[in-house]
Amino acid sequence: MKPNTERIRTTHTGSLPRPAEMLEALRERFERGGQADEVAYEQALAANVRAIVRKQAEAGIDVVSDGECSKPSFMAYRAERVGGFEPRIPKGGMPAPGPLDPNGRDATMFPDYYRGVQEHNPFARTVRVAPRVCVAPVQYTGQKFLQRDIANLKQAMAGAGAAEGFMPSSSPIPNEANEHYKSEEAYFEAHGEAMREEYKAILEAGLFLQIDDPRMVSSWDSRKDMDLARYRAWMQRRIEFLNHALRGLPEERIRYHTCYGVNFGPRLSDLQLDQVLDLIYTIRAGAYSFEAANPRHDHEWRVAQKLKLPEGKTLIPGAITHSNVTIEHPEVVADRIERWARAAGRENVMFGNDCGFASSAGNTEIPESVAWAKLAALGEGARIASGRLWASSPRARQDSRLPDR
Repeated sequence: MKPNTERIRTTHTGSLPRPAEMLEALRERFERGGQADEVAYEQALAANVRAIVRKQAEAGIDVVSDGECSKPSFMAYRAERVGGFEPRIPKGGMPAPGPLDPNGRDATMFPDYYRGVQEHNPFARTVRVAPRVCVAPVQYTGQKFLQRDIANLKQAMAGAGAAEGFMPSSSPIPNEANEHYKSEEAYFEAHGEAMREEYKAILEAGLFLQIDDPRMVSSWDSRKDMDLARYRAWMQRRIEFLNHALRGLPEERIRYHTCYGVNFGPRLSDLQLDQVLDLIYTIRAGAYSFEAANPRHDHEWRVAQKLKLPEGKTLIPGAITHSNVTIEHPEVVADRIERWARAAGRENVMFGNDCGFASSAGNTEIPESVAWAKLAALGEGARIASGRLWASSPRARQDSRLPDR
């Protein structure tokens, strides 16, 4: 990651609301199994990626993505890219995807709220992909789709004048059931080896690789059988598999993203950053993206004062949140940026959003117009914070005393 030498730089976590045209195309492709006109589909996809990247550049986002425009969700896209699995439609039909665990810690504390969410489920119209089960050796079979996405993003970046781009990729640790491998270890390693093909292709294309792994900390809500010590041990085991999958890859071009969940909830069950950040620092990545802007985590800039960032690493705290639809005032965004920059060092931070605005395509919690307004607030807030941080530097104060020439 480039260090901040003159201003604060911005990015986001990858997922943006799909335009209506692409949402319907994804529904046809992944949910209905339709055979749409491939030429028309690819042309529409490329055009929408161009528009999405242009809007990011206009909002002041420095490191852009394709908005995951071709993906039904941050995980389910693997249905057309990773072989060795078969779909299993549950009895009673396909459930609506989403992050809500009706038996989780938060739902147990706030059952009335979560009943209301289930009755008015914002994930009811998301693109549904059948759960899969591993039944054969895991293989990466998605180069065609991956190379298309890389080409679309790079072409869109060139057209928008965006110098840097990233592409999210799913965690190497699978969430699907296993009926083929004799051990969890063998299954995890095989899946990690398959995903390495995607990781390497993204990096070889000159893009930053983002590993999407919300379950690293969001699983706490469901793991009521664990206390914090046992959960941290569970995290350490997952990090071992993650680091094995990332071995030998250039850490300085890898971003790691995790979060506490994507639901609009009370979130009282969330872990706190100081309970997990030391473990996250052990992941083989050059930058770490996490929630920092929602009301449960807005105070955690203080953690950066206590826990030293490893040399050469970058923090990407959220300065705008996906957990409500209120558009942050740019001055509020600037305040958040300034606190983190002073705590961790302005050269060691970049800022994004807490988590994806549409991790599942069709989620209605954050409409398109709201997502773009939030990103614009992020861009403007970074501009304001840059003025504050560099104006207050010793060099700036010295320069301000120089006579006009």
